[in-house]
Amino acid sequence: MTATPRHPDVETALRYLAAVARRSTAEELARFLHPDVVQHEYPNALAPEGAVRDLPGILAAAERGRATLAEQAFDVIEAVGGGGTVALEARWRGTLAVPVGSLPAGHELRAHLAVFFGFRDGRILSQRNYDCFDRPLP
Repeated sequence: MTATPRHPDVETALRYLAAVARRSTAEELARFLHPDVVQHEYPNALAPEGAVRDLPGILAAAERGRATLAEQAFDVIEAVGGGGTVALEARWRGTLAVPVGSLPAGHELRAHLAVFFGFRDGRILSQRNYDCFDRPLP
């Protein structure tokens, strides 16, 4: 039996998450992102005020992540898309490369994620993150 093909935007979102998990360079990540991209990270345990980032801000945050995390992974639970939108649910885990707050290097962080991507011209135009971190946090 053959698998049902996924919407192209879903495939792009999954490839983007895989690139993030591989700790890809800013140049590699930028290939997935529309020049007018905006990311909204809604308040969570690590970002209590949330954040709004444009393309340079997203790439700078990815570079900070590369320095902070030794490794990370996304276990996608569900990803659906159509009409220029992808909705994705995943479990995330990341191992600290450096101490953060009271947590030592080597500590594994975990979170449940809901991420909504908007697309234009086959690239990510918007990203809304709803991250729910497991305890303990710094």
